[in-house]
Amino acid sequence: MIVVRETALRKMVLNLKKLLDNIKKANDIKNISQKDLPILAGEIRKFMLKNISNTGGHLASNLGVVELTLALHYCFEPEYDRIVWDVGHQAYTHKILTGRKDIFNTLRQYGGLSGFPKPNESVCDAFVTGHSSTSISVALGMAKARDITGGNEKIIAVIGDGSLTGGLAYEGLNNAGRSNTDIVVILNDNQMSIGSNVGAVSKHLNDLRMDKAYLSAKEGVHKFLDKVPFGKKIDKAIENIKDGLKYALVSGIMFEELGFRYIGPVDGHDIDELISIFNKIKDLKGPIIIHTKTIKGKGYRFAEKLPWQYHGVGEFDIKTGKTVKKQKNISYSKVFGDTITALAENNNKIVAVSAAMVSGTGLENFKTKYPDRMFDVGIAEQHAVTFSAGMAIRGFIPFFAVYSTFLQRAYDEILHDVCLQKLHVILAIDRAGIVGADGETHQGIFDISFIAHMPNIVFMAPSNGTELKSMIIRAAEMDCPVAIRYPRESIPEKEIKTLIDIEIGKAETINEGNKIAIICCGTMIEKCQYAFDKLKTDGYNPMFVNARFIKPLDIEMVKNVCSKCDYVFTVEDNVLTGGFGSIFKNAVNAIGFKNFVYSFGFDDKFIEQGTREQLFEANGIDGEGIYKKIKAVIGRCKNG
Repeated sequence: MIVVRETALRKMVLNLKKLLDNIKKANDIKNISQKDLPILAGEIRKFMLKNISNTGGHLASNLGVVELTLALHYCFEPEYDRIVWDVGHQAYTHKILTGRKDIFNTLRQYGGLSGFPKPNESVCDAFVTGHSSTSISVALGMAKARDITGGNEKIIAVIGDGSLTGGLAYEGLNNAGRSNTDIVVILNDNQMSIGSNVGAVSKHLNDLRMDKAYLSAKEGVHKFLDKVPFGKKIDKAIENIKDGLKYALVSGIMFEELGFRYIGPVDGHDIDELISIFNKIKDLKGPIIIHTKTIKGKGYRFAEKLPWQYHGVGEFDIKTGKTVKKQKNISYSKVFGDTITALAENNNKIVAVSAAMVSGTGLENFKTKYPDRMFDVGIAEQHAVTFSAGMAIRGFIPFFAVYSTFLQRAYDEILHDVCLQKLHVILAIDRAGIVGADGETHQGIFDISFIAHMPNIVFMAPSNGTELKSMIIRAAEMDCPVAIRYPRESIPEKEIKTLIDIEIGKAETINEGNKIAIICCGTMIEKCQYAFDKLKTDGYNPMFVNARFIKPLDIEMVKNVCSKCDYVFTVEDNVLTGGFGSIFKNAVNAIGFKNFVYSFGFDDKFIEQGTREQLFEANGIDGEGIYKKIKAVIGRCKNG
């Protein structure tokens, strides 16, 4: 006779109807038995793998927090309690559990589900997050607001160890720790597994420190000692002994010193332990930090082995883990990385700086070849800029490679620490313009507006890979702050052509025409080329200019255009306010020309997720959209 274990039997029965089928809305998880939650965790991992393999997305981070998210939803009320996810790219399980499972196949698609928390998507999303290190400050603000209004909701910040490299996280910790406000910070540490000895000691200490009898006795001892002679001295001696034991036994002493009650490390994949801890802390007062340790990529062997490679993925084959290759073209990021690696061979003053984006910005080869000149400062863009300034003032040539959306955080450092002192720091602004599926929090459509007005900086915008390579070489030769912006896109040419001479502040006139001028900024040149070709077919002979430089703007080009053309159109992948078109118009007015200048770019709004082409088309600045807008303007002027 075959004996079947109860757990195996339960799995057989549950497999007839998946537990995940019962999750339709927030709090449905509470109808599932606690002992069945590990089964639900497995189903969610399979569900995510199936969907993300088709849509792309943040894989490893989400696989790592499944049990943690299940425990949070099992113990708290997501529609009432506030869970703030730092960065937000790890909130997929949260979305699945809160009524968005049936549209999860639209993740990061145009008009579909966002890859990040969005309150207008669900009441369960507490805050829009997309950048790191913000959750503790946000959660503390929410907690203070709750206290003023007399609420009793729990406020929980979930932050990864990587986000603790950002200074804002420590500002939040410092303020929260001394506030004595009820707030829970969950530190999701996915750098290493839990050591059994430390875990056993910590679990024992945690149980003691959360036990109501212990807390009551502790309070009673303090009150008793306050009443007896020399009681305060005895109390102080006990505190000193306790502090010594804490330093010896508790790994979270830093958090204790900041004013938090530290609990951990906790196995972030042990649902029972997580639920037990979460239920116990509900009655505790003051700031609490729970240190969980998880495995990034948990449950998918390829992601566990190479978690950074599976941090953000495109379409991939689940069986092999290999990304579905759609094209073999080289990326702008790779051109950047290969170029500075080659330059560094003959110039030992060239160094590379990254804010936890070595791979994403094309610097892997540089790191391998010149490890002593590669500085990854973590998720700390402000520090990265000022760190670069420190190296520059000592004679080095730092290239800080950073995504446009993250460079926004370092505005003051660029202005004050780099530009004011005219230091030779080169900002390699990757993911400029439309990024795509990551949506509003990641679109790089503001960098022209917040950098171009800074004194002393030279700002370039290559239209292709050849120009990017040439501009990088030219930037290394200069002696002032330099910014170069380029998109998340493949190079349109099959290979990088012969280098060209880049003269500072000089545009390239592609076609000397008349009546109509199209002034293109950066890689919008392909779309402008489409409009130019259609206008030629219509019988026009437009002047076609590749600006190359946002700052300094080619004034001779401006004069030439305005003297020959009645209609001047600028095109950029930046917001119109403070963008290239605005700079061009200011130059026209300063010279004294009366030409009307029409600027095409993004309106005063945030741009949702979608493919690059979908978003250009939706905003009327794809090739056809530019052509139609130009014809409409000419038509209105002729009729008017």
